[in-house]
Amino acid sequence: MQEKSLKVLEYEKILERLAGCARSNLVKDQILKLRPFDDINYIREELYETAAMVDVIRKNGNIDLFGLFDLTEIVAYIRKNGILDPGELLKVLDLLRVSEYLKDYGKNIEDRKISDIFSRISINDFLKNEIDRSIINEEEIADSASSTLRNIRRQKQRKEADIRIKLNSYITNSKYDDALQDKVVSVRDGRYVVPVKTNKRALIGGIVHDKSSSGNTLFIEPGAIVELNNQLRDLEIKEEDEIRRILDRLSRLAQGFDVELLENQKLIARIDFLQAKSRFAIENEYSLPIITDEKKVDLKSARHPLLPGRVVPIDVRIGGDYTTLIITGPNTGGKTVSLKTVGLISAMAQTALFIPAYEGSKLCVFDDIFLDIGDTQSIEMSLSTFSASLTNIVDILKNSTENSLVLLDEIGSGTDPVEGAALAISILNSLTQKKVMTFSTTHYSELKYYAVETSGVMNASVEFDVDTLSPTYKLEIGTPGKSNAFEISKRLGLPYEILNNAKNLIGDDTKNINKILAEIEEDKKEIEDKNK
Repeated sequence: MQEKSLKVLEYEKILERLAGCARSNLVKDQILKLRPFDDINYIREELYETAAMVDVIRKNGNIDLFGLFDLTEIVAYIRKNGILDPGELLKVLDLLRVSEYLKDYGKNIEDRKISDIFSRISINDFLKNEIDRSIINEEEIADSASSTLRNIRRQKQRKEADIRIKLNSYITNSKYDDALQDKVVSVRDGRYVVPVKTNKRALIGGIVHDKSSSGNTLFIEPGAIVELNNQLRDLEIKEEDEIRRILDRLSRLAQGFDVELLENQKLIARIDFLQAKSRFAIENEYSLPIITDEKKVDLKSARHPLLPGRVVPIDVRIGGDYTTLIITGPNTGGKTVSLKTVGLISAMAQTALFIPAYEGSKLCVFDDIFLDIGDTQSIEMSLSTFSASLTNIVDILKNSTENSLVLLDEIGSGTDPVEGAALAISILNSLTQKKVMTFSTTHYSELKYYAVETSGVMNASVEFDVDTLSPTYKLEIGTPGKSNAFEISKRLGLPYEILNNAKNLIGDDTKNINKILAEIEEDKKEIEDKNK
């Protein structure tokens, strides 16, 4: 499907909102790369599993996924006998924890396909418990990781205590008051030292490990504790070796579970993806679309999903007796929004998402969506509105098929009205003959006549309330839009002489069509009143 069409329809914003319902970055990234599918069987299968997951969540509660990382590189590394660091092992632990949680959650799922996803998850309590008791955080290994490590650390603590006692004998001895820059013990290069004035170095013999930026202080390891420091360093090396042995052991345990780790990652990602689509549907009160084999769109109370506030729903029907729908009505009346609603909802359905319309809404699968809407006009090419629009339409006529969806906004505008209307009729006639499903908006009265007289073409309109001088945004199929220019002008106080003169200037055909439309509207209102 064309990227430029998806961009104008703001499809990416739908994906961003859907990604916000995912728990893991792994699946968020996957969602942002989604594009509409054209395989009807795949779309139906995806929608079935999404609907099944909606039922699962409504019955059993939200799935509190956590800790899903991409372990592909980690598994590849341990397969080469690599040793994982604590942070990487914690990612493995998170996957094992969420695997255990999901395995338990899946026990109450009745739907066979959804239950199967959960049941295929593998758990490994031994590996989970070993990592859990061994790793505190990304920087720290627990004493309980091994008895050897615990013993080494106890010896270190005793040795450090011995060193501090020895150094305190320097700090607390008044003999060294004049030699010490400060009565503190610090560490330089892993060795315990005391700060000594440069000119008093001879009073405290030992090894110089550092000096201050001013050069007035030397950090000296007194000779009396050199051997103690050496012993401490030996213990530190033993500690590092033991930690490496522990990490190696845990890595080898993970290596023995490598296939299951990758399979779990895939299954959990699938669960996260389905629960994201389900939450997206539930939170927005969207419904399951019916994907039909017929060439038909039948949307019941459809709403544009990105419009804020209260949105007036529209009913849209096309297919069967007609494949071209011509929408007329006032500016800001909702004509362009109607086009975008149909386009965006079609893209959502083909992405196997629930849609903002009532249950029972039907859509067919399009091989592509082509559009010419104001947003797509190419300023960069320095084309006029008409030229840019025509460039798009030439591409549409060339590449669209009878399985495509075409959305045309204000077709033929931007040039001489007579020529523009003639071109618009000719273009729509070509698309109608090819049986391309086409939605077009226009202000041209000639297109209303064309829709009435041409097989396969239907009029539609967006309502306008002349009493409030505002659009109702309601889409009416089968009725062309009636011009309200004179009525609006009258209500806004245009002098009677000017208004009457304007009425006399319009042709008989226009007068007749306006009279017919007025009669249709009166008949419709009378029927609605009787129904009430």
